[in-house]
Amino acid sequence: MLCAEGYVFELERRGYIQAGSYVPEVVLERPEAVSQLHDEFVRAGTDVVVALTYYAHREKLKVIGRENDLEAINRKALQLARAAAQGGQLVAGNICNTWAYQPNDDKAAAEVRRQYTEQVGWAASEGVDFILAETIEYLGEALIALEVIKSFGLPAVINFSPIYNKSKDGHNWTEACRILSQAGADVVGYNCARGPDTLLPLGRKLREAVAGPIALVPVPYHTTAAVPSFQFLKRHDGQSAYTLGLDEHYIDRQSAAEFATAARDSGVNFIGLCCGAGPHHIRSMAEALGRTPPASKYSADFSQHGLLGTDAVVKDHEKQFLEQWC
Repeated sequence: MLCAEGYVFELERRGYIQAGSYVPEVVLERPEAVSQLHDEFVRAGTDVVVALTYYAHREKLKVIGRENDLEAINRKALQLARAAAQGGQLVAGNICNTWAYQPNDDKAAAEVRRQYTEQVGWAASEGVDFILAETIEYLGEALIALEVIKSFGLPAVINFSPIYNKSKDGHNWTEACRILSQAGADVVGYNCARGPDTLLPLGRKLREAVAGPIALVPVPYHTTAAVPSFQFLKRHDGQSAYTLGLDEHYIDRQSAAEFATAARDSGVNFIGLCCGAGPHHIRSMAEALGRTPPASKYSADFSQHGLLGTDAVVKDHEKQFLEQWC
């Protein structure tokens, strides 16, 4: 399954989301911009349309004073996703880290459960196919997400964000995924934080440890063994690249395609790209996986290029130019 993500960063680049808060108020203010990006990802070959409800929870909405718009943002985002999924794509409700969880804190756990219950409840009522819970850094929070999702009878894809070497509550990532899988998660894995080169090794270890479906959804940036997570990348001048200086670390579409095939060949079942992914990445990944999405109509053909081409018409034009000017 190929899943296009990265809506928040892409819409920030297009001028519809504010960097910093990264709250998806665009859903209400410019819904046509969200629909356009949904359509572009669908044309590029995604199998899943993810509702833009990432950070559409109470803790984040308080940051911009829009907590009263909570249900409106969630329902509108879900409806936009459903409207875009007209070619057999699955629709995913989306929940994420709440910023409210604390280990061994019953009050905090109750608040996380309440927030997830609100969002998953709206997603269920809007008819989503499954819930994608992502960028979670605590096993305890992931288990609450799983409990809530299953209480609504929905499949659960739950991805940790492996910024550090272990979860924030001290679990090895592979073990945390195994615990989630044994607890009933339908798909477990990782998203965000790491680029393809530093996420693939975690995925291969996970494939050996978990029998069920696994997911890898890296960020589209070059990360290294020395700097495995994009939150710690530097600009050329030594300043932090996160988040507005990441362009110099951006992977190209060929690297995205290479990741897709490497992930597939490693036994990964749910493949995608996260923060910063664009439709050109997803199209290249789809084509690398043997598909021909609608956007492939416009895939590159350099035989027609004025300088590099081999097409007969191009060569004839080149010959005429050379005869005239050289």
